[in-house]
Amino acid sequence: MADVNRGNRPLSPHIMIYRPQMTSVSSIMVRISALGVFAVSILVVWWLLAASTSESAFAGIDAFLRSWFGDIVLTAATWGLWYHTLGRLRHVLWDFGYCLEVDVAEKLGLGMFVGATVLTLITVLAV
Repeated sequence: MADVNRGNRPLSPHIMIYRPQMTSVSSIMVRISALGVFAVSILVVWWLLAASTSESAFAGIDAFLRSWFGDIVLTAATWGLWYHTLGRLRHVLWDFGYCLEVDVAEKLGLGMFVGATVLTLITVLAV
């Protein structure tokens, strides 16, 4: 065991041959979307607390959320919320043993990106 030469062996998976898969990218995006939605939920709590404290405090956060930058932040949060919801639904399917084939799992990953975008557009246009 001491004679094993481990210095010439590549890491697994080696960085030069590894190609990100749709399932891994969508799994990472579910985690990122959860962090983003959590961050924006702090803004929503801030907005509610400001509404309950004073008119000037509410005016400040409300002006921010109604600005063009606030619109971008809230639209991105809406996308993240839909994406995270679809990711959780995908995991429920997997927990029941459905859609575990590689090609179906990759199509579900792509469908999550498309579905979150379509649902975000519907939500934005409905408001």
